Amino acid sequence: MSDEPTVLIVDDEHAITDLHARWLEDSYDVRKAYNGTEALDKIDDSVDVVLLDRRMPDYSGQEVLDKIRELSIDCRVAMVTAVEPDFDILELGFDDYICKPVSDPEQLREIVSSLETRSAYDSQVQQFLSLSSKRAALEDRKEANELSQNEDYVALETQLVSLRNELSSTAMDLDDDDLRAEFHNRNRSGSKLMESAKQNDASETNN
Repeated sequence: MSDEPTVLIVDDEHAITDLHARWLEDSYDVRKAYNGTEALDKIDDSVDVVLLDRRMPDYSGQEVLDKIRELSIDCRVAMVTAVEPDFDILELGFDDYICKPVSDPEQLREIVSSLETRSAYDSQVQQFLSLSSKRAALEDRKEANELSQNEDYVALETQLVSLRNELSSTAMDLDDDDLRAEFHNRNRSGSKLMESAKQNDASETNN
């Protein structure tokens, strides 16, 4: 059994799946699935990260994602898709939303590394980052007035404020640059959220 983290790449475009697998295979145990059925056959508790296409001919990425969550498999999932984010993404249980094309090997490795890092956080911090990812995806594609008029987006903003207030003082100090660092793992050793998670773990152990 490999000690390397396991990444499952799911995309019905074989060329993309194979290319992304080649970019990651030196650092990860890579599994490939060319449709949703294969993905569900290959997903198990040993998978750490899933890179999931959203639009596939049999099971959609959303259906595969729902099944992963239903099975309570503890892995981080990024939608890697050509589907432009719309307000419907607020209902999806992904950790990150990446718009194709991902044409740089280093970009893909950073995405996977960032998702790996999130696995070390507690569920509340993971939720905070997931919601922040949704907000970032929408803000990148929508005008401010359209966002402010959408009830679901306003509810998302409210939830983020509430979560930030509930997190530790270290995590509350995050600004936009810090969030970018968390999403892209630019400075893993100095990650404020990683340090916050360690402090919380130490506190729980002492108690």
